[in-house]
Amino acid sequence: MDMKQSKTSKQLTDEEVKRYLRQSQEGDQQAKDILVERNVRLVWSVVQRFINRGYDPDDLFQIGCIGLLKSIDKFDLSYDVRFSTYAVPMIIGEIQRFIRDDGSIKVSRSLKEIGHKIRRKRDELSKKFGRSPTVSEIASELDITVEEVVHAQEAIRAPHSIHETVYENDGDPITLLDQISETDTNWFDKITLQETISELDSRERLIVYLRYYQDQTQSEVAKRLGISQVQVSRLEKKILAWMKNQISV
Repeated sequence: MDMKQSKTSKQLTDEEVKRYLRQSQEGDQQAKDILVERNVRLVWSVVQRFINRGYDPDDLFQIGCIGLLKSIDKFDLSYDVRFSTYAVPMIIGEIQRFIRDDGSIKVSRSLKEIGHKIRRKRDELSKKFGRSPTVSEIASELDITVEEVVHAQEAIRAPHSIHETVYENDGDPITLLDQISETDTNWFDKITLQETISELDSRERLIVYLRYYQDQTQSEVAKRLGISQVQVSRLEKKILAWMKNQISV
């Protein structure tokens, strides 16, 4: 598949997309080929988000096309949603899985060692303080920066993705995405939100987690990260603006 096709592919109407999806899922290879050809722009738009991560754009595009093919095969025509709404998270997930699996090989041994030191130090300080230590307390004890603590923790954390296999059904992998309740009318939005959050760097994800999943104040987050409340406020505004832009793409 060639990214250059994205400049010449004609966009299909929703009705045409649904018709080709039905035909493709019934075994019509030509219908599938048309869907792939006409959605290369969609794949390329997703690839743009990963351009500056040291990977060849053509490689990312090919991986993204695998996600597109999976979307074509798995899309449920009973849903009253646009195909692109379903396909984008699948394409993102496929590329992220590729980067994650590739990155797991590239994670340096020294970074992993720091991660294990952090884990031991956290246990030690928890017993000493009678509470979980803050990131800045761990950083101070190990004489490293807060960013290094967060980055090392991410490096040794087991990956979790809505696209990871949770069950094998006669060789057919069932992912967490497949298990999401069909009665939840907002699940597409939730998928997009989760995928967008996963693209943030370690500190940004921590801020989102503490602020919106742990309901901590900006002052509490600032203390946890060892920075000022004003810095947290600025970072939060920047993160939310970026996420809004990504989700609206």
